[in-house]
Amino acid sequence: MNPLKFQRLYLLAVLSSLTSFCLVSCGEKELTFSEDIAPIVYKNCTPCHQPNGGAPFNLITYTDVAKRAKTIAFVTRTRYMPPWPADPHYTHFINERLLSEAEIAMIQTWASTGKKAGDTVNLKPTLSYKRQSVLGTPDLIIDVPPVNIANDNADQFYLIKIPYQIKEAQYVKAVEYVAGQPSIVHHANGHLLLFDNATNPFDGQRIIKTGDTNFVERFNQLKLLNSNGSVPTRVHSAFNYLPGSFGVKYPNGIGGFILSPNGTFVANDIHYGPSKKTLIDSSKLYVYFANKKPERPTFEIMLGTNGVAPIVPPLQIAPNAISKHITELTIYNDISVLTINPHMHLIGQQFKAYALKPNGDTVRLIHIPQWQFRWQYFYTFTKPVRIPKGSIIRVEAVFDNTLKNPNNPFNPPQLIGERNDHGGASMRTTDEMLQFIITYMPYEKGDENIDLTQP
Repeated sequence: MNPLKFQRLYLLAVLSSLTSFCLVSCGEKELTFSEDIAPIVYKNCTPCHQPNGGAPFNLITYTDVAKRAKTIAFVTRTRYMPPWPADPHYTHFINERLLSEAEIAMIQTWASTGKKAGDTVNLKPTLSYKRQSVLGTPDLIIDVPPVNIANDNADQFYLIKIPYQIKEAQYVKAVEYVAGQPSIVHHANGHLLLFDNATNPFDGQRIIKTGDTNFVERFNQLKLLNSNGSVPTRVHSAFNYLPGSFGVKYPNGIGGFILSPNGTFVANDIHYGPSKKTLIDSSKLYVYFANKKPERPTFEIMLGTNGVAPIVPPLQIAPNAISKHITELTIYNDISVLTINPHMHLIGQQFKAYALKPNGDTVRLIHIPQWQFRWQYFYTFTKPVRIPKGSIIRVEAVFDNTLKNPNNPFNPPQLIGERNDHGGASMRTTDEMLQFIITYMPYEKGDENIDLTQP
């Protein structure tokens, strides 16, 4: 390139960047926390950075934010925070925590030019920003029986009965599991049992530890049948939770179920990660009612570990190896995909899922170029994604079992993979999994136009 032309282009680039900077820092308006920074923080940071929110410190008040301004400027500039592992250039989802370039620039300028407070007298994050009510104010709160967590630095698995009684049946659009100790709750999965009116849901035991020698006897003491011995109606996957995840509400009429007056949620699998402290976990279920009967039921497909599609090659990653694994499934009816959930453990490195249509076109689902074990979301599309009959849903995942992976739980590296001995060993943090869960409804004409951002 001609040197003079290069110099002109370089000068234009510098002037352009200075102009962009001045739009934020050199204008007449002085940036303040109350007017400019607080809305960004309350939307993207405070849901986790608050008491029992999973983050190591609070970002609620001006003082909270100002004393960490330098760190906040760095982690937002490098896009390490707010955490959003999915590649926004591949697909988009609702509630994306992605800062715009202008928002990042404002944070940098505010942090480096005095951290002005502004009028903070009446400045408070509203309830919608709080982790405990990310879906809004719940209509019903059910306490999960408290669990004592030992300081033995080992994984623990529990099955917990969570009974309730209400005056009359209600339509439910969502149930959110709110972890009392989010730093160690690795995951929680539960279903719902709807008892008849003659059954007292509060009878029986509440908690059993998976793997106990007298597990069957203790399971029977939970009393999960109707009083006459019949099997109650069961709602599968009434709630699910993973680190960093938030609840999902669909528009009225999509998904949900009818909540009978007597029943119990059953956390059939709550996994607590290793803890070095003795803790008590007092989690809750937040239940959100709907004003109409669910017209479009939702269903689940799970590929990979414990799912309907095998992993090829089998998920056994040798020490000091980087390996790629695939799981795929042919869809035999048109479906409308609402939410997807990728899942791996510590040595997961990359995750990609897409559908190959019969005509050869590709339907993008999700790409996570750098897997983050601590941030695993249920990703909901802005509109249902149609996958036609005959399509192949394909998942490609890469695992790094070398010391170059800072999350490797073993030094030196050991064989890591699925394990299926009794007690749910395959779900231990130091084992490995590859799952892809799809929440969908049978396709109907016009599904592509449903706005899932308006629950």
